[in-house]
Amino acid sequence: MNFQKTYNNFQSIVNKKIDQLLPAVDIRPSRIHEAMRYSITAGGKRLRPILVFTGHTFFDFDSIIDPAPAAVAVECLHTYSLIHDDLPCMDNSNFRRGNPTCHIKFDEATAVLAGDALLTYSFQLISGAYKNNPSICCAISSELSTIAGSQKLIGGQVEDLMSTQDNSINVSEDDLYFINLNKTASLISSSLVIGALLADASKTQIDIIRDIGINFGLAFQLIDDILDVTSSFEQLGKSTGIDAKNNKLNYATKFGLDRAREKANDYTKNAVDSCRKIESDTIFLTMLIQSMAKRIK
Repeated sequence: MNFQKTYNNFQSIVNKKIDQLLPAVDIRPSRIHEAMRYSITAGGKRLRPILVFTGHTFFDFDSIIDPAPAAVAVECLHTYSLIHDDLPCMDNSNFRRGNPTCHIKFDEATAVLAGDALLTYSFQLISGAYKNNPSICCAISSELSTIAGSQKLIGGQVEDLMSTQDNSINVSEDDLYFINLNKTASLISSSLVIGALLADASKTQIDIIRDIGINFGLAFQLIDDILDVTSSFEQLGKSTGIDAKNNKLNYATKFGLDRAREKANDYTKNAVDSCRKIESDTIFLTMLIQSMAKRIK
C-alpha cells in the first residue's frame, strides 16, 4: 500500500465534501457562513473524518451507505471545538493552521456563533443524510452527541481550564488522563466507531474499534503536548507554548519529555496491537497510527 497516496485521496474527498455540504457564503447571513467556511477550510490533517472513512471500510454491508456526510459532520464538530478553544476566554490563541484564528479574522462574537453553527450543523447533516436508515441515524447521533457533551469533550475542556493558574500544581496524572481522554481521544475514537456503525458492525467489533481509537487518541494528545514544548510556530502553523503561557500543565511539562514520549509510544503500541484483533485489512489504519507517532521522532 502507498500510505501517503491513500491518505491524500481520503483528504481530497473530505475537502470536496466539505465544500459541497456546507452552506455557501452567499447564503444569508453571509458573515456567519463565511466564518464557518474560513475555519473549516483553513487546512489541517482531516484526521477525524478520514477515520470515519477508515472505520467504514472494515466491514461488508449489503446496503451501501455513504460515510461522507458523517465524516463532514465530525469535522464540523471538531472545528467548532477548535474555534472555541482559541477564544480569549479559553486558550487565547491568535493562530491556527498558519492562519489568524476565527476571532482574530472576524471578531469574538462571530467566532462564538460560528462554532455554535458548526456544532448544530453536524447534527443537521446526520439527520438529513441518514433519515432513511433510522437505527443507524439514531446510533450515530447518540454517539456524537454523547462525545460532544458535558462528560466528554466539554468535560475535558472544563477540567483543562480548571488546571490553570494556582490549581495547576495540584493536577495529578489521573486528572491529565481525564482531560486527554475526554477532550481529545474520545472524538478520535468515535470517528472510527461512527464509520463502523455505518457499516453495521457488531457490538464486539465496535468495542475493539473504540479501544483502538482511545489508545490512538491518547497517543495523539501526548504527542501534541510534546510538540507544544519542542516545536516552533513555523513547524506547526499555530501558536506554541500556549499551555506555559496560560500557566497550565500538560503531561510533558508535568512529567517531562522522556516520560511523555514513553507513554505516547505505549499508547501507540496498544493501538497497533488492537488492530490485529479486527478480522479485516487494517494496514492503512496501522500505518496512520504509526505516522502520527513519527512526528516526535
